[in-house]
Amino acid sequence: MTLKINQAIVGYSVRSTSGDTGTNQKNTPLLKSAPVMDVMHEEIARPDELKGYTYKIKTPMSSHAMYITINNILLNDGTEHKQEYPFEVFINSKNMEQFQWILALTRVISAVFRKGGDSVFLIRELKEVFDPQGGYFKKGSRQFMPSLVAEIGHVLETHMKKIGLIKKEELSQEHKMLLASRRASFDASTNSKNDASEDTDSYPAGAKLCQQCHVAAMMMLDGCMTCLACGDSKCN
Repeated sequence: MTLKINQAIVGYSVRSTSGDTGTNQKNTPLLKSAPVMDVMHEEIARPDELKGYTYKIKTPMSSHAMYITINNILLNDGTEHKQEYPFEVFINSKNMEQFQWILALTRVISAVFRKGGDSVFLIRELKEVFDPQGGYFKKGSRQFMPSLVAEIGHVLETHMKKIGLIKKEELSQEHKMLLASRRASFDASTNSKNDASEDTDSYPAGAKLCQQCHVAAMMMLDGCMTCLACGDSKCN
């Protein structure tokens, strides 16, 4: 016998196999379904207005600065799961020599952003691109950039940390104390005069490039090459 249900089902009961109609179980309310969270996917339409951040980079490879703009889309607004996701990227510069590949790169990155999923892998791929003609040190910093593409990857990493997609990893207090003691012993052994006045981002002359954090801060400490910036050690 077929019964047509015209109202929503809000409960149910199970009839006893003994045939006793008075032994039915009490109605059990149905569990409410959890609210659906929006995640980034390619079906999300672009809103008329997006919040963006613009980053300026200046390289010795060009006399003109480069401006990288990353626009974010906000999902799950008004809930505890509110999160910004990068939606598109634009790169602009007066230098038109590299216009074609820069335009292609921005379109590919934007397509990956809109596709959804974990887009953090882009950072690793971009940072591992090396220029066959050699890299450069950032102006006013000891940080080495193996290529212009790698610096774009660093900008994406900075942006994703800013919006919370990448959690900042900080050294433990014990690790910081160990690095500080090793740096102090190194400065004492080389009779450095600037150990008390130098900024924490400056490192002794002759430091080599760390392949882990790409900062020229690798020094020979206790017979082992150790990075004074991130703590990476060849002896670990």
